[in-house]
Amino acid sequence: MDQGGRFPKVAAKAGHYESFYIKACRPGGGQGIWIRHTVHKHPGEEPNASIWFVLFDREADGPRATKVTVPAADLSAPVGSWIRIGKAEIGPGRASGLIATEALTASWDLTFSGDAEPCKYLPADWLYEAPLPRTKFVAPFPIARFGGRLEIDGEEIELGGWPGMIGHNWGSEHAERWVWLEGTGFEDDPDGYLDAGGARIKLGRRTTPWLPSGMLSLEGENHRLGGFGKIRAASIEAEPTACEFVLPGKGVVVRGRVSAPKKDFVGWVYADPKGPEHHTVNCSVSDLELNVERPGKPDQKLTLAGGAAYEFGMRETDHGIPIQPYPDG
Repeated sequence: MDQGGRFPKVAAKAGHYESFYIKACRPGGGQGIWIRHTVHKHPGEEPNASIWFVLFDREADGPRATKVTVPAADLSAPVGSWIRIGKAEIGPGRASGLIATEALTASWDLTFSGDAEPCKYLPADWLYEAPLPRTKFVAPFPIARFGGRLEIDGEEIELGGWPGMIGHNWGSEHAERWVWLEGTGFEDDPDGYLDAGGARIKLGRRTTPWLPSGMLSLEGENHRLGGFGKIRAASIEAEPTACEFVLPGKGVVVRGRVSAPKKDFVGWVYADPKGPEHHTVNCSVSDLELNVERPGKPDQKLTLAGGAAYEFGMRETDHGIPIQPYPDG
């Protein structure tokens, strides 16, 4: 599958959103970055593009976050890169950028590498070309090691082998509700990862049950999670700061919990190309606990303190997590 941006080929009359994002955490957890490059296009209009930046630190009072939006003239897909927005660019193996607002000034020059195959969240390739689901996900680097430097308000942070991932999604409409569950850098399996989640989709007046999907890579073996045949066996109990889940797959069941203190979440507005908005809360230094069940093998427990990602997209606005003062779209 081509990992490049879809936005250059979107029809003028169509609506579209797309993002390439970085999540990486300090070995041992507690500090992490989340950098998102997005395109947002209303039907029949020129797109705009945004850079979203967050530094998470469990020892601080809360995340340091900001966002900059630029017009179509500052959006491109240079040869050899996935996307360039203003002074930020990301492509295979490298990401660099500069963002400056009243909230903070940050710059980064990062390298990343990984040997794992891209993680396709959807269970069949044909779904990536089908009208539904209206959101497509893939992780070009589901597990990667990051190097380089980050500077924020004059403070320099060196990324020496930080574990993390690169994600990519695109589509015409967000799900009605969604959760994203991600973990890399497990002490018991440094090369393993969890990248999974679930979505509830609006179909007319009805909303589907949670549709689970994703991948668990454990001890060098990939286990696809979820799919249409696993809907009844799956369970997702999502709250703004925690989620308990059961994600079944072929020959595997993953039971887990992800959580973080309320102060360590950042809140954003996510808008659909046609208008409706969600509140989305994210903490990329969450605590993750997994219990992996496989036939013929003892249960395996994996923990990741302060190094996992949890994102929850919802319609509610009374979750109590401050929303960043930036519109979307």
